[in-house]
Amino acid sequence: MLYMIVGRDAEDGLQRRGSAREAHLARINALLDEGRLVLAGPLPKIDAADPGPAGFSGSLIVAEFNSLEAARDWAGADPYLNCGAWVDTEVHPFKQVLP
Repeated sequence: MLYMIVGRDAEDGLQRRGSAREAHLARINALLDEGRLVLAGPLPKIDAADPGPAGFSGSLIVAEFNSLEAARDWAGADPYLNCGAWVDTEVHPFKQVLP
């Protein structure tokens, strides 16, 4: 089943993201390589593709997991959460209708 994961950035999340970006992306790329990733990306704080110093309010990941518990466990181990770039994560089942 698909699950939506939202990681919410800390106030200084932009500065903290750099230290964990490579490890964070490696985990997402592993989902991609396994054919489990639907989409992933950051949520800019402002209406711009590159928010610059405004940074991000969080990130969105939609991927396939065996269960809600597995999705929560995966999200809870994210390097952005562990380095303090994210203050928390929210995980919900997701039903893709389109495309």
